[in-house]
Amino acid sequence: MLQILPALQSGGVERGTLEIASHLVAQGHRSLVMSAGGRMVAALEAAGSSHFTDAIGRKSLLTLLLIPKLRALWRREQVDIVHVRSRFPAWVVFLAWRGMPPAERPRLVTTVHGYYRPGWYSRIMTRSEQVIVISQTIQDYVQRVYQVEAHKLQLIYRGVDTSHYAAGYQPDDAWKQAWFAEYPHMRGKRLLVLPARISRWKGATDFVEMLRIVCQQHQDVHALLVGEVASDKQCFAASLQQKIHAAGLAEHITLTGYRQDVKQIMAMASIVYSLSTEPEAFGRTTLEALSLGVPVIGYQHGGVAEQLAALLPEGAVPVGNVAEVAMLTLSWLAQPPTILPNTQFSLQVMQQRTLEVYQDVIADRRRGEAACI
Repeated sequence: MLQILPALQSGGVERGTLEIASHLVAQGHRSLVMSAGGRMVAALEAAGSSHFTDAIGRKSLLTLLLIPKLRALWRREQVDIVHVRSRFPAWVVFLAWRGMPPAERPRLVTTVHGYYRPGWYSRIMTRSEQVIVISQTIQDYVQRVYQVEAHKLQLIYRGVDTSHYAAGYQPDDAWKQAWFAEYPHMRGKRLLVLPARISRWKGATDFVEMLRIVCQQHQDVHALLVGEVASDKQCFAASLQQKIHAAGLAEHITLTGYRQDVKQIMAMASIVYSLSTEPEAFGRTTLEALSLGVPVIGYQHGGVAEQLAALLPEGAVPVGNVAEVAMLTLSWLAQPPTILPNTQFSLQVMQQRTLEVYQDVIADRRRGEAACI
């Protein structure tokens, strides 16, 4: 079984890849992953998977030179299923796959992780034998835009390990000691956390505006923007810092950059936010926070709306309504809401259902071969 994606640096797609890989190994299957590499490769290999390093996500015609290498890899490693998680790699894989004799091909699965722009380039994600979609929102989008046959679509919500993200979890004393040594100004503060890469559409500007309103009534809050600043977002990050200083909020907000301890940070929070101005395909950190028992205020669209509808309906706010976000924040600082247990969006269900898709496509091949005898 081979999963293919552009890189293994950070992000929900990448973590999902590792989660499926570890489950395959735990169930006694071989797990292979191809990507350009990244900081998550070590964890992947430590859990028993093999990694093949190739820049298959590089958007260049030269990447098509990997087609013979892919076919050789599939044959050498006796790959029975290829699962592709990104569009450009999907084109390379599809061209390699289509050029092989049908009896020698691995089975082909894709996952639609987002609202891919309509057109021929994105349609490749629907040309596999089975298409996994990560939320009802994405399923509706794929059916509307690409008219994919219902029998090819498999709705599998992304999930979190509810034993790892358990309600009431708190980081240990050693972590807290290191945290307050790094950020002493946060001691005694109530934390408001936006866990997202720093970009305009992820809601950083709305988050700062919300804080401006909240700080008029509460000086004991501190806001955290927890996420990396990509190289092409440096100008936006600089303008955001200017906005923070102009609003007089420099002492009330911190940009932490990339952190591996987002779980611990969210567990310390009074409220976590999802303020993406464009709908999230799923919104993993929202689910992680809710599973930890931390309330989430989120814009009411995309996968986040589905999670809030199931676990904390009152946390959903109309998109762009910063004033309502601020008012709800003030209300919850006074009286936190009750969050329903996460039984619908678990990692274990996601892993098992994905494995069932793999088993089904293998069974389909065997049935087809038997019919030809």
